[in-house]
Amino acid sequence: MTTPTIEALMTRDEFVANLKKQGTRYYHTHPLHVGMNAGKLSQKQIQVWAANRYYYQKSIPLKDAAILSNCPEISVRRVWIQRILDHDGTTAGQGGIENWLKLTEAVGLSREAVLDERHLVPGVRFAVDAYVNFARTRPWIEAVAASLTELFAPDLMKERLDAFEQHYDWIDNNGLTYLRNRLLQGPRDASHAVDIVVQYCRTREQQERAIAALIFKCDVLWSMLDSIHHAVEEK
Repeated sequence: MTTPTIEALMTRDEFVANLKKQGTRYYHTHPLHVGMNAGKLSQKQIQVWAANRYYYQKSIPLKDAAILSNCPEISVRRVWIQRILDHDGTTAGQGGIENWLKLTEAVGLSREAVLDERHLVPGVRFAVDAYVNFARTRPWIEAVAASLTELFAPDLMKERLDAFEQHYDWIDNNGLTYLRNRLLQGPRDASHAVDIVVQYCRTREQQERAIAALIFKCDVLWSMLDSIHHAVEEK
């Protein structure tokens, strides 16, 4: 009987390189983002994007809480809980979710219209819920790996911030706090997550599953944009 070949564990550099390689799947190349960054979207189209993206923003702490509930490592939980505090804030009127609501107001939406999800399209709800469910049901290290789209986000966030300030001068500049904050928070979070994934993926199979989890997350974000793009084309 032939003994199955066991693939060698990737080195840290190889593993991180394979994770970063998934940036080619990332959604900065999506037609919606290309059009947005070129200043080609109308106010109504920007509103549809912002309202739908809110559903993702408000679900991030649920995803992170799921990771915490599944993670037995105290040192990881101590680091990861900061993400919930960043998004929920420590008091009313603070945090990333509140800042995204301010962005939706800055593009001309009422807070009520965003909170009651009247602009939410089914494809976005489905994709975001699938991501939260992934974090709840898959091994915690895979859910951490799925968060590594943060590796690619800072450049996109900077490009989006520049585009809003250059092409959409009707957007209240005070509503762009979320984007500015993520320029600092994103790289910090990505660095923490990479270290955790490298440390706790101790077999080749775990490494491959971590890469697959990141691919899944890229697909989630792309699916969200497809759904939003279809909605804005009707506006």
